[in-house]
Amino acid sequence: MVRSFTTLLGGVAIAATLVGLTSGAQASADKPVIGFSIDDLRLERWTRDRDFFVDAAKKLGATVTVQSADANEERQISQIENMISRGVDAIVIVPFNGKVLGNVINEAKQAGIKVVAYDRLILDSDIDAYITFDNERVGEMQAQGVLDAKPSGNYFMMGGSPTDNNSKFLREGQMKVLQPAIDAGKVKIVGAQWVPEWSATTALQIMEDALTANKNMIDGVVASNDAEAGGVVQALTAQGLAGKTAVSGQDADLAAIQRVKAGTQTVTVYKPLKSIASTAAEIAVDLVKGKTPAFTTELDNGKKKVPTTLLTPTLITKTNWDTVVKDGFYTQAQIDGK
Repeated sequence: MVRSFTTLLGGVAIAATLVGLTSGAQASADKPVIGFSIDDLRLERWTRDRDFFVDAAKKLGATVTVQSADANEERQISQIENMISRGVDAIVIVPFNGKVLGNVINEAKQAGIKVVAYDRLILDSDIDAYITFDNERVGEMQAQGVLDAKPSGNYFMMGGSPTDNNSKFLREGQMKVLQPAIDAGKVKIVGAQWVPEWSATTALQIMEDALTANKNMIDGVVASNDAEAGGVVQALTAQGLAGKTAVSGQDADLAAIQRVKAGTQTVTVYKPLKSIASTAAEIAVDLVKGKTPAFTTELDNGKKKVPTTLLTPTLITKTNWDTVVKDGFYTQAQIDGK
């Protein structure tokens, strides 16, 4: 059976095809059917993960159905329930809220479906595997990048989404680097705020308020991703501070690479998405086939120690921004805006 559907993402109709997903009818282990539940495909980062994952899974003989929750936890739960009812063999999940999926994951496990958490740990649930980049290390890189550019002064901490467990790991890494400078009196944290849904618009508003409260005297902003960094740089630009205040990010979004090249964003952290996506596809297919993937560690999610693969990120600065071109992540023309 072939079933088609169309979903609207950011005003653009994206067509997808669900192959062989009749209720309760699972595919054979040789031709697994994998559900890919993604937090929000309106963000550039996740569209790239989707494309790499689908391509890698196809090469392994798997069929993938992708759905976007559009940053809505109820929608994501409903979409996962739909995947369960259609009898997929595995579900790979980028959770919007990693704290609320325990019940639906129990449903999946009772149906014999393997569950993999992708880039964000799902808490208090019986997941089979977790793959991510070392997020504490990402946080360390972000803070060190800002600290290298501005070894002293007033810092603002722009945290990630409070519903994303990675935000905690990022902050732990950031503070591991900054605490010695704080203790030495070199760095003063003049404000800290979490940013719901990693929203650039919210980050802009927060930064505008922080600049006003501190009379524009902010030397460094440890922003937890590139969307937030975009909002921060917009606020700084309005005050003539872009390129003067150090700003971090992560994900190597195209706009962020352009800002790093121009000097308005100090660093971003590049996480080779092809690597995480292809490895996640391999893990999902191996689990369906009864094979044991090669994991690097275990992480406690509150219910169990989850077999985990941690991948290594790369710091991007003005001196090595072309890494993403050499890696085939972007073309030079894309970065040049052509």
